[in-house]
Amino acid sequence: MRGALIAGAIAATLCAGPAEARIFKPAIVYDIGVEGPPAFNEDARRGVDLFRREFGIAALEYGSGNETQRAQVFESVARSDADLIVGLGAQQRAALEAAARDHPGKKFILIDGESDLPNVQSLGFREQEGSFLVGMLAALASLNRKIGFIGGTDIPLVRRIAAGYVAGARYVEPATAVTIDTAGKTLAAWQDPARGAELARGQFRRGVDVVFAAAGATGLGVLRAAADNRKLAIGINSDQDYLYPGTMLTSMVKRVDIAVYEAFRSGLTGTWKPGPRSLGLAEKAVDYALDDYNDGLLTKPMRTLVEDARADIIAGKLTVPDRLAP
Repeated sequence: MRGALIAGAIAATLCAGPAEARIFKPAIVYDIGVEGPPAFNEDARRGVDLFRREFGIAALEYGSGNETQRAQVFESVARSDADLIVGLGAQQRAALEAAARDHPGKKFILIDGESDLPNVQSLGFREQEGSFLVGMLAALASLNRKIGFIGGTDIPLVRRIAAGYVAGARYVEPATAVTIDTAGKTLAAWQDPARGAELARGQFRRGVDVVFAAAGATGLGVLRAAADNRKLAIGINSDQDYLYPGTMLTSMVKRVDIAVYEAFRSGLTGTWKPGPRSLGLAEKAVDYALDDYNDGLLTKPMRTLVEDARADIIAGKLTVPDRLAP
């Protein structure tokens, strides 16, 4: 099926009329990393490479520079011959929207952010589905029935992740207590490993023995503190299990590469539409990590429970909340 789709899409670009006889040109503007480690960009680049290998089309790739340069970068890309422009990360919204308003004939996709402009698609993730699974694992692994969550700032993205985590934990262990902290109120809260370590140690003193970090580079301090204090930790976005083998219970994986690939493919095949679109377990865009580094920490009964829940979520038998209960 995919082979036929690929062949058809490429044929459509090559067999178009004189006014359309050119190959589709996608573009991507990478993030500067204010809400996550460099792996966020690296994951996105894998999606760019996958699209190139499957369709034979190379994307135009741009760095966003610093915060003051973003608008100039997006304006420059919009003036190019790119057909579809992808902005990576919610913090790109203002710059992307400025370019989208000035170039209403161009198609844009904002990954991991939200926009209601008529020529912008907001491509996000159902992070709560992936965090539900790691929440189950945290509750099952906790000896104290006390687990923790540390986010960067109090934004909708972090709330969605926290909501799924709490719901998953209490799905398997209703008596589980969950301590929730955020590192701050500004973008700097995502770039402070020392602050992350401080918050983690505070949770450990309150009895928490498993902590989930959804705080970008600040989360690296959380993971280190867990290793130093012989507690269990859960990573975010990419598979971070390799960082501290033996104390990394798992990672909530968010497949930015799948999002980028799907974004480009929608432009090539003509299926791009403005408005919101989300990817979750059914699209294999979120998951929990299982590898050689954490294989010994996840028992067969734990995995069975998680896999059963995954199947129920995909089938629509189990609905994961995207907001914390009041």
